[in-house]
Amino acid sequence: RRPADTEIDWQAYMQEVEGFANGTLDYTQLKGDTGPLVYPAGFVYIFLGLYHATGRGSDIRLAQYLFAGLYLLNLLLVFRIYCRTNKVPPYVFFFMCCASYRIHSIFVLRLFNDPVAMAILFLAINLFLEERWSWGCLLFSLAVSVKMNILLFAPGLLFLLLHRFGLLGCIPKLCICALLQVVLGLPFLLVNPVGYLTRSFDLGRQFQFKWTVNWRFLPEEIFQNRVFHAALLLAHLAGLGLFALHRWHSSKENILTLLKDPAKRKPASPRLTVNNILWQACCVCPLNASAWIVFILFSSNFLGVCCSRSLHYQFYVWYFHTLPYLLWCTPTTKLAHMPKVLLLGVIELCWNTYPSTVCSSLSLHICHGLILLQLWYGTAPTPVSHTPPPSRKPTAMSRKAQ
Repeated sequence: RRPADTEIDWQAYMQEVEGFANGTLDYTQLKGDTGPLVYPAGFVYIFLGLYHATGRGSDIRLAQYLFAGLYLLNLLLVFRIYCRTNKVPPYVFFFMCCASYRIHSIFVLRLFNDPVAMAILFLAINLFLEERWSWGCLLFSLAVSVKMNILLFAPGLLFLLLHRFGLLGCIPKLCICALLQVVLGLPFLLVNPVGYLTRSFDLGRQFQFKWTVNWRFLPEEIFQNRVFHAALLLAHLAGLGLFALHRWHSSKENILTLLKDPAKRKPASPRLTVNNILWQACCVCPLNASAWIVFILFSSNFLGVCCSRSLHYQFYVWYFHTLPYLLWCTPTTKLAHMPKVLLLGVIELCWNTYPSTVCSSLSLHICHGLILLQLWYGTAPTPVSHTPPPSRKPTAMSRKAQ
């Protein structure tokens, strides 16, 4: 038996894309039972394919099989990222695969668009690790076109592009991202550009208090207050700035040197490849280039999640698969493994509490705060000298000393 909410969400999605299938190009006219369509054009095309594959959305069981396949593909992409970084102990993957009822529900039962966007995002990260930055940017933009939460990774990606290519070099990559958005939205932009932009990229939407997972302990008046929203935005920007200055950028040079061509920086930055060690980007435990890239992208997203105006239950997939890396990317003693596993369990419990309570929402913020503290104090950059290793042959001076 399928949950009632599955039918509601799936039917709303199908109703929203059915209008496009019938020739409606005015974005403001695409609606479903849950309200107007509020996702960019990539969502429409992907779910239009599901609409036709499932007999106009009538075969929900087939849709769930397709999402089960997406879940396995998502795990494969995540495992590949973790294998490249070599930071997380193998037993943690059990919790990622088998211990989250909420994630299984989001993928296979609820059929949300969030897992689709995240799977595309993880594919883009795999391409970044392979040094295929143009293709990675293309898929990153495609993920944004499915759901805008992917933009939480954008500050980290911008930092990586500047570090790798400099200001002039990263402009073509940003153009790839922008061009894909234009191409996907072109049919709607030609008919009603204002309607498309305001609906699909609406950053001022109000969320209902009854669905919030993270701010239940606040009075509803404060939750809906615009001043509170502005404070969260400022906290988000401040967090990004601090991490960019003190955690992502480890060189002694001014961060503005990222705007220069990498070849003209003093000292010249080594080429960012997955086979070389980026000593300039080392933490307490030296990270290879893959781990450094993943750390910046995952921490950028996590800062956005911590400062979100409201987290709904399907939003758990935004950062669930990144939590093990954020917890284990710093040096860990044997005795410190159990508290990290416990932290994962408490977060899972908070997301499985329905409806959310004052206790569950406070507990979630405490867990987020502990992770942030670990990322801040456990990954402090340390300068690493590039002196060659000592020779095995003793020098004349050493012979005299002997």
